[in-house]
Amino acid sequence: MKKITTRDKLIQAMADALQRKGLHGVGLNELLEMAGAPKGSLYHHFPGGKSELAVAAIEHISQRIDSLFSRLFTEQADPLQALHSWLQGALQQLENSQFERGCPLATIALESGPEDVQIRAALQRSFATVRLALSRQLQGIGYPDEQADNLAALFVALYEGGLLQARVAGSSEPLKRAATALFNLTREQLPRGAQA
Repeated sequence: MKKITTRDKLIQAMADALQRKGLHGVGLNELLEMAGAPKGSLYHHFPGGKSELAVAAIEHISQRIDSLFSRLFTEQADPLQALHSWLQGALQQLENSQFERGCPLATIALESGPEDVQIRAALQRSFATVRLALSRQLQGIGYPDEQADNLAALFVALYEGGLLQARVAGSSEPLKRAATALFNLTREQLPRGAQA
């Protein structure tokens, strides 16, 4: 088993902080404390400071999402059921955290500015990776490429917007309603002969 390094601990601490507080809601001392890392270790591993650590955390989060999709789409024969499981897992995490833990990508995206070039580039890559993974699964059950791409973009938009609304409302209802509507729409538009 791979030993967890100080660098790994810092990345995990930042990923957690991004999900709960966003980039500007967490200070360096808090990150070091969360990681159990000595002072000076952040700049040793991330000379670019908090922004460089945030980029590494975004990439870490993207890899976790990739792994989750691989598992869900392997376990579920129906990609739409796998997507439903993904949304259910997000809702459960949000509810279990008393609506504190939203999507870490959305949290940092909302507070990033034009000067955050590297952070925005990392976010763009992460969102593109998620959309591509979803599109491939939808293509696999018979959706034409463009329709699959469009539905994947819609799923990501629903996930992000629904989680955001649920978080501020303190209720999972906004995401549940949006998801129900989208799944009904998606099933109605299944191409003839599709497998789901």
